[in-house]
Amino acid sequence: MQFTFSEEETLLQESVSGFLATHGSSAAVRKAMESDLGYDPALWQSIVGEMGMGGIAFPARLGGAEMGHVGFAIAMMEMGRVLLPSPYFSSIGLAAQAILNAGTEAQQDTLLPAIVTGETIAALAWRGLERTPAIAVRIDQNGQLNGEAGFVPYAHAAGLLVVAALDAAGKTVLAAIPADAPGVTIERHVSMDLTRPLATVRFAGVAVAQDRILGNGTDASAALARSLDLGRIALAAENAGGAEGVLDLTVAYTKDRVQFGRPIGSFQALKHRMADMMVEVETAKTGAYYAACVVDEESDELAEAAAIAASYSADAFMGCAGNAIQLHGGIGFTWEHDAHLFFKRARANAVLLGDPTSQRVRIADMIGLEKVA
Repeated sequence: MQFTFSEEETLLQESVSGFLATHGSSAAVRKAMESDLGYDPALWQSIVGEMGMGGIAFPARLGGAEMGHVGFAIAMMEMGRVLLPSPYFSSIGLAAQAILNAGTEAQQDTLLPAIVTGETIAALAWRGLERTPAIAVRIDQNGQLNGEAGFVPYAHAAGLLVVAALDAAGKTVLAAIPADAPGVTIERHVSMDLTRPLATVRFAGVAVAQDRILGNGTDASAALARSLDLGRIALAAENAGGAEGVLDLTVAYTKDRVQFGRPIGSFQALKHRMADMMVEVETAKTGAYYAACVVDEESDELAEAAAIAASYSADAFMGCAGNAIQLHGGIGFTWEHDAHLFFKRARANAVLLGDPTSQRVRIADMIGLEKVA
């Protein structure tokens, strides 16, 4: 595949990159992540509302720009480059996609425009707290939700929850409910990655109106699986951006740090390490953009492309972030330096939607490899 940006995509990348160069500084990131909300509301409105980033991959009838998932990947990559603390991935990349994939047209028209403009922040609650991800919420015959969902990004800031639940027959359903509905409690956690807060959401007899069950109660397992794969592709783009961001940070440092009368970046061993990092970055970017193209071309390779992009990009980001800390020496371990922020984001991203090993198992299953005893 010969991949190049269109003129519109090039302008998008330049626009987002230029905006974040001004508003995504290290000081701004730290101020946002240490705030009560975990993000900057004014910056959120600028990105999603004024710049229209919330509607990049959505139809025009919903207020979208119809730039497809390549456009969305461009935005995610630029945000990942600066570790932007933002509900963008959670609200636009996961919850809104679930509504688009599972909801009826009437439900989409009702729920999505406010999410696209940033007026409403949404979060997808889909997995339990077990080590092996599984739906732990049940919806009974009275239309009430009970159970809990864990590791939900920005749930504490959400006005709308898209909840994956199993009905009495074991069928997967997705329900869109207000985050402040009676019976909903949200417990925000202090997690490793302070730039993306996580929470546990508990449901105790939460009533769900019939019109808020997406797709009028049809089996939503395929819609949920597709939404998670789209999330993995978006996260792969963020991983690639984060890997490139930490590489740039490392190269700049090795140009300035002098030992034995010369910049340490001139030492061959360090050059080799950074060259390896660059290969990881470029390959991760290729995988993310290829997967985004697969989505836009409506190929049946979506699940495979998502798993490949997710697994490789996670390893690449962790590898680059780990190397960055080593190449920075002692300062890389300190709270004051941003290298540890990149490392923690890389570690957290690697398990958010399934770790690299689980994604490689998916790939093996898809291509028919048999388990070797």
